[in-house]
Amino acid sequence: MLLELNNATRLYGTVIGVNDISLSLENGAHGLLGPNGAGKSTLLNLITGQLSPTLGSVRVLGLQPRSSHELLRRIGFLPGSEGMYADVSAIEWVAYLTRLQGFNAGDAKRLAVQAMERVQLTDHMHRKILSFSRGMRQRTRLAQAIAHEPEFLILDEPFSGLDPIARHSMTTLLQHWIAEGRSLLVSSHVLYEIESLTRSFMLLSGGRLLASGTAGDIHTLLTDVPSEVRMRVDKPRLMAAELIREELVDSVQITDDGELKITTTMSNQLSRFLGQAVTEDRYLVTEVRAADDSLQDVFNSLMKIHRGGK
Repeated sequence: MLLELNNATRLYGTVIGVNDISLSLENGAHGLLGPNGAGKSTLLNLITGQLSPTLGSVRVLGLQPRSSHELLRRIGFLPGSEGMYADVSAIEWVAYLTRLQGFNAGDAKRLAVQAMERVQLTDHMHRKILSFSRGMRQRTRLAQAIAHEPEFLILDEPFSGLDPIARHSMTTLLQHWIAEGRSLLVSSHVLYEIESLTRSFMLLSGGRLLASGTAGDIHTLLTDVPSEVRMRVDKPRLMAAELIREELVDSVQITDDGELKITTTMSNQLSRFLGQAVTEDRYLVTEVRAADDSLQDVFNSLMKIHRGGK
């Protein structure tokens, strides 16, 4: 397994950073979603061995991460804070950190150059880091995380502070990483950033794991959460009455422009009803629109459940 947590809990005195998380992840690309303060960074620090769990256990690539030199060679980590030496060149900084992985000076320099090529900074790698833009610094940090060719890349808010061009560049780099068959765990509070990389995600809030799996998996947990459907039909009042009579909707209204606005917890049954009604020529349906299958909808629904509402 890529990652295994068993009742992992991290306490800071009386404050709970991570609360009783159990999960297993196979190799591949995964997203860690949650608002600021959800416990994402604490969880990543447990995975990378910078913190030990107060209770429970954590295993990464089959190893306990705390003080594991073998694991440090097999993972790459981009932390949320920069922590860079501004008065050295980018290539010097990446090579230095690569040497800390146990490589000799020659191999570390060679791997650092390769990493700078991968992040498209070869033309600037001899410039001092203090002259770099935010996006260039972030790409340099990514270079140090991948220079030693890790099996598993872990990124904490890698898109933070990037402009649209730098954000696109970072996304493209990570998409190539995934396409090479490498594993990735990326933390973000911005949903579309995760969605551009993977459909497998974990949702964290208040230190608790609310859900994990693909967006499709999570949707199966939301059968009791009403979804919204809008449609245009030639006889909206007649259809509204029939939907209510058949108990297929929680609510239905006709908007000012004649559109039917429906909320339902019976999406499958509603689909069958519409298919049969159209086949029998009882209604002329010209448009049906439902909430899309984005992580935003999943996230919103799960957060409503977590807060005790629907």
